[in-house]
Amino acid sequence: MQRINVIQHSEVSGVLQTIYTTVTQKRGRLSEVLKIQSLHPQSMQSHLNFYIDIISSKTCLSGAEKEMIAVVVSAANGCLYCKTHHVEALNLLLER
Repeated sequence: MQRINVIQHSEVSGVLQTIYTTVTQKRGRLSEVLKIQSLHPQSMQSHLNFYIDIISSKTCLSGAEKEMIAVVVSAANGCLYCKTHHVEALNLLLER
């Protein structure tokens, strides 16, 4: 049972459609954590920008290493959703 209203990909338009399409092209699908922000596209874009900044910023860790940390933390926290989400992101980074 869905508890949070979201705008599905088939229902989007405007800025939200651009965000959905861009994310889907890059990741193959839109994660649920992003969909819950669909009622406020600016929040979704801020979330994406924050994530991209963290993963892409030049540090002593690669983006893949940062995602590995996220996988381990998610597992330690017992969050299967987050662990799955970060494993998918890690796999995409490793494919590049």
